[in-house]
Amino acid sequence: MYKYYESGFKSQRMSIKDRFFNINFGYVFCIVLLAIVGTVVLYSAANGSWQPWAVKQLIRFGVALGLMFFMALLDVKIYLKYSYVAYFLVLMLLIAVEISGHVGMGAQRWIDLKVFKLQPSELMKIALVLVLAKYFHGCTLNKIRSIQGIIAPVLMAAFPAALVLVQPDLGTALMMLFTTMVIFFIVGVQWWKFAALGGVGLALAPLAWHFLRDYQKDRVLTFLNPERDPLGAGYHIIQSKIALGSGGVFGKGFLNGTQSHLNFLPEKHTDFIFTMLSEEFGMIGGSLIILLNMVIIAYGYMFAFHTSSYYGKLVILGLNTNYFMYVFINIAMVLGLLPVVGIPLPLISYGGTVMLSVMASFGIILCMDVNRNLNLGRSSFGDNDL
Repeated sequence: MYKYYESGFKSQRMSIKDRFFNINFGYVFCIVLLAIVGTVVLYSAANGSWQPWAVKQLIRFGVALGLMFFMALLDVKIYLKYSYVAYFLVLMLLIAVEISGHVGMGAQRWIDLKVFKLQPSELMKIALVLVLAKYFHGCTLNKIRSIQGIIAPVLMAAFPAALVLVQPDLGTALMMLFTTMVIFFIVGVQWWKFAALGGVGLALAPLAWHFLRDYQKDRVLTFLNPERDPLGAGYHIIQSKIALGSGGVFGKGFLNGTQSHLNFLPEKHTDFIFTMLSEEFGMIGGSLIILLNMVIIAYGYMFAFHTSSYYGKLVILGLNTNYFMYVFINIAMVLGLLPVVGIPLPLISYGGTVMLSVMASFGIILCMDVNRNLNLGRSSFGDNDL
């Protein structure tokens, strides 16, 4: 039976209409606003044309917005019940990619569905959060703090991360592992285990270097010294910094970015779109995009704080962390603070699977918030509840 504890409101089951009107539309407004900005920047990237990127991005966002509301209005217990099923289905898709995936830009990351190319690693970011939340939802604190208790979730994260790593997609694999570590920290895994894992990682770093592809090594070396190959591996980040600096405080104006429109800035519609935005709208425009993303992330933490169920809290915090990683890595990358990796800026960069997976994540977060007073077995992070 469903139980709700808001003052004066008790119902055995919340109707779809009630769920809809319980959606936080301030959160939705920020998401829509960010997508509108992305469409405007893609319009500029095509030199003032809706083709080939802006109109497709609008259509994809319309579909993704419908998906978000669908995910938000689902019965929350469906997520809890089918977390393991979703995880293993996506895991099978990752294995299918290794066997017969579509190859593009030197990587084997997609399944060609003819209508569009599906990137299962993006779906795994969601499925991994759901399955870890489900696992820890059923654990006691003593089990979590035992070695045996964390073997299963470590394997749940390590196996898909390894499959993604060999595609190769180092950035996505690291995002999955970082989100896993955040969830481990939230549920109470002891500090010494993180320290031990970090020590093992440092010890294996020299060995891991030899297993990196040549282009991955180039990215690391270029990050340390972009001028070592200014016309090759360092070209992207050097042009990005030039475009960012030339934008100044207020920018060169809409459709007036010289680095981007004269094609000095590569991947201006995908990975380096924040650079193009900052060149045309300056530091003010770039700061507003960062602020808007911070508001979306802050909403997520607020939802987690007000959610009664332990499962809901873990899901929101996991998906919110995943979204934070998208934004942080992309912006830090184009600023030269991190090596260049293929991580887009959500809702602004051109792309299909990322758009759908991020909007699905927002939908699940909204679902957990809509059902924030539903008792799924736990009410807080306290030791007594664990």
